[in-house]
Amino acid sequence: MSDTAGGRFLLPPLALYIHIPWCVRKCPYCDFNSHAAGPTLPEEEYVDALLADLDIDLQHVHGRPLTSIFFGGGTPSLFSDRALGRLLEGIERRIAFAPDIEITLEANPGTFEQAKFKGYRALGINRLSIGVQSFQEAKLKALGRIHDGGEAIRAADMARAAGFDNFNLDLMHGLPEQSIEDALFDLRTAIAQAPTHLSWYQLTMEPNTVFWNQPPVLPEDDLLWDIQEAGQALLAAEGYAQYEVSAYAQPGKQARHNLNYWTFGDFLGIGAGAHAKLSTPHGRILRTWKTRLPKDYLDPGKVYQAGERVLDSDELPFEFLMNVLRLTDGAPTELFSQRTGLSLQQLEQARREAERRGLLQGDDTRLAATAKGQLFLNDLLQLFLA
Repeated sequence: MSDTAGGRFLLPPLALYIHIPWCVRKCPYCDFNSHAAGPTLPEEEYVDALLADLDIDLQHVHGRPLTSIFFGGGTPSLFSDRALGRLLEGIERRIAFAPDIEITLEANPGTFEQAKFKGYRALGINRLSIGVQSFQEAKLKALGRIHDGGEAIRAADMARAAGFDNFNLDLMHGLPEQSIEDALFDLRTAIAQAPTHLSWYQLTMEPNTVFWNQPPVLPEDDLLWDIQEAGQALLAAEGYAQYEVSAYAQPGKQARHNLNYWTFGDFLGIGAGAHAKLSTPHGRILRTWKTRLPKDYLDPGKVYQAGERVLDSDELPFEFLMNVLRLTDGAPTELFSQRTGLSLQQLEQARREAERRGLLQGDDTRLAATAKGQLFLNDLLQLFLA
């Protein structure tokens, strides 16, 4: 802990993100760092590289245990339980695990094998995030997905049979030619699988994707709004409380890894293209990013880290609020100083203007957007730009 810029800086909790960059096939809407897998995956070489990458990043741990680990992608479930087991063992030899650590693995229904998932659960992986997107054949085909609706349902069944009592289903809305009835069918089908968590978010057109260059016909804005309102009402009625812009959970089942991210916690990032946000005991905050292409990441002649940038103090208010204001309940006001080392007084003028416009709650103990502020989050954030 150290004094910085009028506040008391505390090192935040530490998480670990692991990027597995391969998929069976690249989806046309996806702008993540993912690449079509060949007939064989370089599992052993990639695990070796991940552990070597982590060794270099151990300087940023500062004695903190890992509160969560998240395997993202790509499709991490393409890797065998043996490879992931060796990786987790290697990580735990290097960094202590918190007693209640949350370990999440992303998976797609088309890659589900019940025996493999029992193996994952035996490793200590205790949460799955299953990329369903839709349960309807026409919508899945339009999205370029390789599974069908039946496989998605079986994936949830297999997750439970493998011992996972905590899992997320990923769903999209605003799909090509989607009606309110289509969107609600997907939600009802998902809810019937009894996930503890649902990520429900709108399909967007991102640069450097097939859909960006060849955009499908999407629902009009009025229909998108109707879908959003009807879906949120259904989720609330079924006991899924919204705690972030696109995240809904049963009581006590919010994704702890994501909560750490949204409350400006620290996270290490290893793997091709992985990003990290890290704090130093002296109050500096930096963002790092790793070599993006798998072939370069696996090249022993190249370095893992592609870049690093220290955040300026005048950037920190926006960086902090860009995350915490996505949360329905926001964050306690004291968290601002704890995470940034800055005085809350720096926000005073912008806070009062945001409150005057009805975008920020008038609560001196919390930083939280109003319902209107959640809808116009970009407008709210602009008030805090330096």
